[in-house]
Amino acid sequence: MKRLTHSFVDCIPETFEDAVLFVSVRYGTAVHRCCCGCGREVVTPLTPTDWKLTFDGETVSLHPSIGNWNFPCRSHYWIRNNRVEWAEDWPEWKVEAAEADDQQEKDAFYGSREDRDSFGESRSKLKTRKSLWARLWSRE
Repeated sequence: MKRLTHSFVDCIPETFEDAVLFVSVRYGTAVHRCCCGCGREVVTPLTPTDWKLTFDGETVSLHPSIGNWNFPCRSHYWIRNNRVEWAEDWPEWKVEAAEADDQQEKDAFYGSREDRDSFGESRSKLKTRKSLWARLWSRE
């Protein structure tokens, strides 16, 4: 697969076709079938410590790369301007180091695991987020 189309949806459909990146802004999630063609569902949460989505009015990009290290295919690629750009497979030590870095970033942003609620949100940041959303919604 060399290109994806994108579809902004309220909810991710239960079944979907290959080569489409479904984006739910409401739920902060982008989902697509693995670009290698294996058919597995790839879920990329859009959060401050996971993936970032960029929409330029015509195309979408995800950052960082998508490494499907737990899939048999172990595919690794970038989605940039609706194009799939293939990247190298990583040795296990590099995957483990990246996972440790990701966990440190989450702990720094959200607090330690003991301080987070069941959704991974820091209790203090969750209160701030709720009050921000309450202020935004009250402007309707």
